Amino acid sequence: MSTLPHTSPLSLRAQAYESFQQQIVDANIRPGQFISQRELMQLLGMPLGAVRELIPRLEAEGLLKTVPQRGLQVAHVDLKLINNAFQLRQLLEREAASRFVTTVSDRDLAAIEQSHLDIVQRARSGSAIDDVLLKDATAVDWGLHDLMIDALGNELISEVYRINSLRVRLIKLEGSTLSPQVLVPAMEEHLWFIEALKRRDAQAVLERLGHHIESAHLRVLGLPRPAMPWSLENPG
Repeated sequence: MSTLPHTSPLSLRAQAYESFQQQIVDANIRPGQFISQRELMQLLGMPLGAVRELIPRLEAEGLLKTVPQRGLQVAHVDLKLINNAFQLRQLLEREAASRFVTTVSDRDLAAIEQSHLDIVQRARSGSAIDDVLLKDATAVDWGLHDLMIDALGNELISEVYRINSLRVRLIKLEGSTLSPQVLVPAMEEHLWFIEALKRRDAQAVLERLGHHIESAHLRVLGLPRPAMPWSLENPG
């Protein structure tokens, strides 16, 4: 008699964690939101046992906390969290970019550049920038950053970065997401950064990455983003 494959508690916990991450990405979980265990179970589509085992991990990572007599609360975004998250992002991504500029292939850079150009072309086609384009643009945006981090080949760094990325996503949900108003400028900043990668100019890569991350930092604080010191046409 055949039986259904057994799913271990560990794999259920992993699935629950991945589902929680996806709910943040999809903006179904908001910063500061209160949520019960059963509501979380329904949102994640996971059994209550897996959700209960997930909670300590989310609390340890600062993504969730238990508030007495109120229940579970998703991380609340404040100035300290914003500044700390972006400082950590700068440190990790600068290390990754300094390695990436020497290891990424010309072929991969061409594909990365084309994916950004495709987004810009769609955004400038005259049609309204809809949720589909915003979702695709976000995937291209984060995809480059994730690729650089993973290229280090250090699982510990990748894990720390992934957790911090969730904090940054929560911050952007509270502040400024990749909206129609910032989509093209964000893609242009990436293309400006990619241009330096293509030239294998390590100094320009670090300068442009720092400018890009600081621009995102200022945007979520509601402050004007700095102008790019070089243009795409005249990179310098």
